[in-house]
Amino acid sequence: MASHFSGVLQLTDLDDFITPSQECVKPVKVEKKQGKSVAKIQIEDDGSYVQINQEGQKQKLEKAKITLNDCLACSGCITSAESVLITQQSHEELFKVLRNNKASEMEKKVVVVVSVSPQSRASLAAFYGLSSSDAGRRLTSFFKGLGVHYVFDTSFSRTFSLLESQREFVERFQKNKALPMMTSACPGWICYAEKTHGDFVLPYISTTRSPQQMMGSLVKGYFAEQQGLSPQQIYHVAVMPCFDKKLEASRSDFYLSDAESREVDCVITSGEVQRMLEEENVSLGDIQAAPLDTLFSSVRDDEFLSHAGSGSGGYLHHVFTYAAKQIFGEEVKELTYKTLRNKDFQEVTLEKDGAVVLSFASTYGFRNIQNLVQKLKKGKSPYHFVEVMACPSGCLNGGGQVKPSPGQNPKEFLQKVERLYMAEQPQAPENDSHVSELYQSWLLSVGEERAKELLHTRYHAVEKMTNGLTMKW
Repeated sequence: MASHFSGVLQLTDLDDFITPSQECVKPVKVEKKQGKSVAKIQIEDDGSYVQINQEGQKQKLEKAKITLNDCLACSGCITSAESVLITQQSHEELFKVLRNNKASEMEKKVVVVVSVSPQSRASLAAFYGLSSSDAGRRLTSFFKGLGVHYVFDTSFSRTFSLLESQREFVERFQKNKALPMMTSACPGWICYAEKTHGDFVLPYISTTRSPQQMMGSLVKGYFAEQQGLSPQQIYHVAVMPCFDKKLEASRSDFYLSDAESREVDCVITSGEVQRMLEEENVSLGDIQAAPLDTLFSSVRDDEFLSHAGSGSGGYLHHVFTYAAKQIFGEEVKELTYKTLRNKDFQEVTLEKDGAVVLSFASTYGFRNIQNLVQKLKKGKSPYHFVEVMACPSGCLNGGGQVKPSPGQNPKEFLQKVERLYMAEQPQAPENDSHVSELYQSWLLSVGEERAKELLHTRYHAVEKMTNGLTMKW
């Protein structure tokens, strides 16, 4: 049967994932009344299903529809090699919104905002033979040519994530509370933790929002206020290296109830952007560059800043250097990584007076994650902080990234993506004056509790459910 969804939503070439569980079924609640038997289900000649009650009356049944929220609420897989059933998280949906905008009257149009991750820029740059910053400017031109109004870079929102992670860790360390602190930017890891380890592991996970959802706060909050718009008047699209980011955007924690709007309305992957370019019959290299939009007029159009450390955001690097200085007064200029069981499991330590006072690790891929959690359950984890990512090699190797051309070596292509990503000018998050300005002018004005909601999130242990169908076939 042909899929009704985009071909790029087929998760292929994965060699490190949690296989679907037999319990990966949308639970059906069956209310059994006293003295009455359950109904029967019959399959008609046309393939439809009907329910037959005791009196022989037939009622046609609707097909079950699995939504993103159902996917998050089940107790089954993290990802699989099957089609991902997504109705409002695809590039076709973005095209639909843009077409409706062109056909609508002025007052019915929505302002379309696209936020592009630096990992996606690097992936597309590698495929089209461009620099990462050049790819960003050409993507801006491409999206605006389609009818998008603003294009932002999520490096800015990641600065918020890094700063909040730094502060959260120092507070936990000083109180000796819920250590090791584990990063929360990877939705695949969060989904796995909630469904598999629940209340045991969730207290260890950082409450700091991911860069995607930080951008959701900024776009539907600060930017909307600056433009005099309500959140419903903005359609916010995020370009990400990961399919699981679609699940993250769908979480109820990131839904604005009063405004009846999601902070991120749609997530498309790097691969979907490539598909959009193909459908428009253009190459990114042939598109004329355009200045990137920013939240501040004083930012230069060529200012694509990155953060030192890993291609997954540099959480270990920045939290480590900040903690070393704030807690122990040590200025760490360069981190020394020690590879453990494999290249995706590394650690960094800080010694003072001959004793290890800080022990950090980066753990990528579910094999390493499972080993880490098992050590934690046995009380044998030596770490204070762990940068956790579901994909081997981290976000630059995300499942939604552009695939290499036929005949191109995947390992060499990934190395090219990494080089392009690291080539951008790194900046320490605490040195970003624009972020400091937002903390003062916006977050302080909304109050402490609201500011915390905008910068942090919460997690939910998912109770395992089994299939409730008891009907006779």
